[in-house]
Amino acid sequence: MSFIIREAVASDIPALARLHVETWKATYPHVPNPPTYAIRERQWREAFAVTDGSWFCFVVEERDGQLIGFAKGVPYAHSDLPEFSGELSKIYLLGEYQRQGLGRRLVGHVVRRFLRQGITSMVLFADPGNPSCAFYEALGAERLLDKAGNFRGGYGWRDLRRLASLCPDE
Repeated sequence: MSFIIREAVASDIPALARLHVETWKATYPHVPNPPTYAIRERQWREAFAVTDGSWFCFVVEERDGQLIGFAKGVPYAHSDLPEFSGELSKIYLLGEYQRQGLGRRLVGHVVRRFLRQGITSMVLFADPGNPSCAFYEALGAERLLDKAGNFRGGYGWRDLRRLASLCPDE
C-alpha cells in the first residue's frame, strides 16, 4: 500500500476529530470519560482558526483518502526546559498501520519543518505507560527527568539534524 503524508487542511477537521478520538481511546483505554468527537472537533477548529504559522499538522492518508495518522508540531518556549524550542505535541497512528515506518516518516516531516523554521531541538510529553515510549526511545529520545530524578513522560531531542537522518522522507 502507498500512503501520502501531507499538510492537514481545514477540510480535514471532521476526519481528524474522528481519528483523534479513535487513536486516543486505543492509546489510553484505561482512562474513563475520554474526549468526545465534539470536543476534538472544537479543538481542531480552534487550531485551524490560528493562521499565524505558529503550528502545523501533517496527516497520513491512504490512497482512498482515509486519514490513518497525524502529527502536530508547535513552538516550545517554557522556562522549565529552555534548551528545547519545538514540541511534537501530538502523534497518533491507527494500530493496524503501526510498525510499517509511517510513524518514523511522520516524525521526519515534523523534524524537517522545524529545521526549516530554525528550530533545532524538540520535546514530546507522553504518559510514561504509553507503549509508544519505546518508539520515541528507538528514535534516540532522551528521557527528561524532573528535579528529583523521576521520569514523568517527557522526552527530548537536542539535535534535530541527527533525528532527521533517522527518519526517511518517503
